[in-house]
Amino acid sequence: MWTHSAGNPAELEVYSKIIDEFNASQDQYTVVEESFPQGAYNDAIVAAAAAGDLPCLLDMDGPIVPNWAWAEYIQPLGLPTSITDNLLPTAVGTYQDEIYAAGYWDAALSIFARKSVLDANGIRIPTIDDPWTIDEFDAALTTLKAAGYDTPLDIGAEDKGEWWSYAYSPMLQSAGGDLIDRDTMLTADGALNGPEAVTFFTWFQDAFANGWASNSGTIGNQEFNDDVVALSYTGVWNAMDSLEAAGDDLLILPPPDFGDGPKIGGGSWQWGISSTCDAAEGAREYLEFSFQDKYIAEFSDKQVVIPATAAAEELSANFGEGDPLRPFVELSQAYALARPATPAYPVISSTFEKAAKDIMSGADVQSTLDGAVQEIDTNIKSNDGYGF
Repeated sequence: MWTHSAGNPAELEVYSKIIDEFNASQDQYTVVEESFPQGAYNDAIVAAAAAGDLPCLLDMDGPIVPNWAWAEYIQPLGLPTSITDNLLPTAVGTYQDEIYAAGYWDAALSIFARKSVLDANGIRIPTIDDPWTIDEFDAALTTLKAAGYDTPLDIGAEDKGEWWSYAYSPMLQSAGGDLIDRDTMLTADGALNGPEAVTFFTWFQDAFANGWASNSGTIGNQEFNDDVVALSYTGVWNAMDSLEAAGDDLLILPPPDFGDGPKIGGGSWQWGISSTCDAAEGAREYLEFSFQDKYIAEFSDKQVVIPATAAAEELSANFGEGDPLRPFVELSQAYALARPATPAYPVISSTFEKAAKDIMSGADVQSTLDGAVQEIDTNIKSNDGYGF
């Protein structure tokens, strides 16, 4: 039985520990680890599927789970509900209401700020219960630009790929739009090109035109750490460096409310069992063993990600009550929304990225969104609705 992990060295260290302890605990199955870089992982799995050589255990980015289930790369997970019911909802991957994957953690986005900067500029500090309205957010950005920040907000637009749908579709959803009609999963019409979507993307375009944001920074959070920008729309994975840079002055704030309540993305890397696995019982035994709270907490501490269980939160060094990164848990609980559980998601994501980048660069909002909807709907129809 082979495990394929797309993780970083700290993550792989925990996997190696779990595998060693699982192998020592019984003599029926042996788990052997093989890893690929994240960037090559999906391509490696597709190639292995084409060759009929899928490993038993597959690590996958949460949003791709429905696509791999539809493509029959993976089978229903079959873990006890005593495990899956205790996980964050966004740490469970589904297709057609069936669980196909589960993960040890999740990530969350927020707005990083310095309390001293907000106080000095008379800007209210928002809370989960009382976030900034979009009008307040715009006023804050205007004030901060006037205070000397050439680009007051690092929105992460220099990044590429799935980041765009992970980062900006929650803003779209906060405005009342979406990537697809989630009631049917058969069309993006009205969700991605309706009046709410036009309102959001007009704001998005204006944010760059007004000089509030740019796409010329560096990937990561360095501009905020260096106090070059006042606000940073970024994730939990950047929190430790910002804590080191700003100390007690760091604020981990909710994103603004675009009209329908703040939203943040959910659904990170998860494990599934391949459809061709000839030792599925052993794969499930390994996964059940691996979902112990002590391991989930260790993943959390080594990777700086949100533990997927409440018990692991309390075992972690950073995410329990009173710990410095606890706000991310609260943000995830309050605002996390999984990306649409449809096999069309990879096409939706790449189409969304292209449309959003075109709009950022000045393209007409309505016609660009209409074109994106047509591309997505054509793909869904050509695949017979992906089972919906």
